[in-house]
Amino acid sequence: MKKIYKVAIVGATGLVGRTVLKVLEEKKFKNVEYYLFCSKKSANTKINFLNTTYITQELTTNSFDLHFDYAIFCAGGETSKNYAPIAVSKGTVVIDNSSIFRMDENVPLIVPEVNSEEILNNNGIIANPNCSTIQAVLPLKALDNKYGIKRIVYSTYQAVSGAGRSGIEDLLSKYAGEDLKKFPYSIYNNCIPHIDVFMEDGYTKEEHKMINETRKILNKPNLPITATAVRVPVENCHGESINVELENDFDLYDVKLLFQNFPNLIVVDNPDKNYYPLASKANGNDEVFVGRIRRDFSVKNGINFWVVADNLRKGAATNAVQILEYLLIH
Repeated sequence: MKKIYKVAIVGATGLVGRTVLKVLEEKKFKNVEYYLFCSKKSANTKINFLNTTYITQELTTNSFDLHFDYAIFCAGGETSKNYAPIAVSKGTVVIDNSSIFRMDENVPLIVPEVNSEEILNNNGIIANPNCSTIQAVLPLKALDNKYGIKRIVYSTYQAVSGAGRSGIEDLLSKYAGEDLKKFPYSIYNNCIPHIDVFMEDGYTKEEHKMINETRKILNKPNLPITATAVRVPVENCHGESINVELENDFDLYDVKLLFQNFPNLIVVDNPDKNYYPLASKANGNDEVFVGRIRRDFSVKNGINFWVVADNLRKGAATNAVQILEYLLIH
């Protein structure tokens, strides 16, 4: 008889949680039972999922007495910090979307296309990287495998959905005349070079996340990386301009072939036809799109490219579900 796996979704009513449910519906895993948890405020919410009406349950310290096999946490850092250890103590493997465990040396930080071999090397917790990091490391891994990476410069153009539902509401507030709920300035018709809190060195926490997470995922702890993260008035899908200095010379045509052959990386690159990745085209998709691929003539072995992905799907929900899928079949 085929084993039935019990999977908890924590934060099921939030933006990422609901996207996780959408991705799970598309996957149609046959041997899984789901249980949906949320805050006390959102408890008893009815959610139509897999042609069934689910009633969300309040997450408590006793919730994991049901002995789940796996749990996907989408409820923020404090919830993960307080409840993930409880889940692990009950035998549950946690896939966590928050930043709490990402830089823990005992917790694997996973993008399945890049380092799936690390998934099973867990002590009960597997971390999902930051959304902007996830989409970046696919093309970076392809380059590093063949040419070696010497230095990275990130410039991000991040959608408001990355800040949650309140971020989307701020984008729409220009029309509604409401007070801002998330950003320090109106994001309507504006770009804000400020994501997360500022650190003592002048970088934001978001920029530090990208730097440190990239190093961990690529297993290059001393790799020189700098980043500037900008919030832009786009509802969904992050764009990133990535500049890379490689250890070895490269052929541009070969680079495009490397990208084309890398899992879930789609090349959209034909300047003659104005063909390049767009947020409007990436929206709702699980792949990472790369284009504007060109040599950087200002440094030896330099290359520029533009990367776009759906930050709610591949940048969060889909990546977590991919990790779950790997666990289910291994």
